[in-house]
Amino acid sequence: MKPNSLTPPPPPDFPITTVMQIVSEAMPAFRQPLIDQMGHTQQTPFRILVATILSLRTKDTLTAVVAPRLFAVADTPTTILALGDERLAELIYPVGFYRTKARSIIQICSILLDRYDGTVPADLDALLELPGVGRKTANLVMTAGFGLPGICVDIHVHRICNRWGYVSTKNPDATEQVLRAQLPPRYWIPINNLLVTLGQHICHPTSPHCRICPLTAHCARVGVTRSR
Repeated sequence: MKPNSLTPPPPPDFPITTVMQIVSEAMPAFRQPLIDQMGHTQQTPFRILVATILSLRTKDTLTAVVAPRLFAVADTPTTILALGDERLAELIYPVGFYRTKARSIIQICSILLDRYDGTVPADLDALLELPGVGRKTANLVMTAGFGLPGICVDIHVHRICNRWGYVSTKNPDATEQVLRAQLPPRYWIPINNLLVTLGQHICHPTSPHCRICPLTAHCARVGVTRSR
């Protein structure tokens, strides 16, 4: 998504370099997001694609159990397609909307085999054409799966960047657009891991733990009405 001429400039006094340095040093002490829990040996583009789809509207703690269970049985488009909808649904239960996700994953596997010789395309637009794949999932595959430039903006990244006062946007897609225009490129890939960790453990949607947050001095606390 290319920034347009109406993209607002970043706050001139927001110390993004300092903030990213602080959060980079603080977050390794906490449990890491799902893709990082999988370990580098399991982080193939296809596994990342499937695991991210499974994680939508599902807690990482549950997906971290279900995804390895599935991958122990099937972890390629061919082997997953051979399972069929019902068996796949059984393997991924009880993730949220497991039957819908099973159908989407089967459709994705068929497309990957028909169009891409069973490989995941390293192209954002091509990924966005796959059933059930939005910008969050596509960007995560691009960054974590291929190490290519991208900004994976989920609800944590959207909420925290707005709470800091670094952006002023209405939804994650708009946040991604603004971050592409103003976030230094060296932070594009790590920002998701860092802010998901921060959001899961400290910067909660309601009543964030501001007293223990290492970024208190730099956060505008936009929209925060209650904290701990």
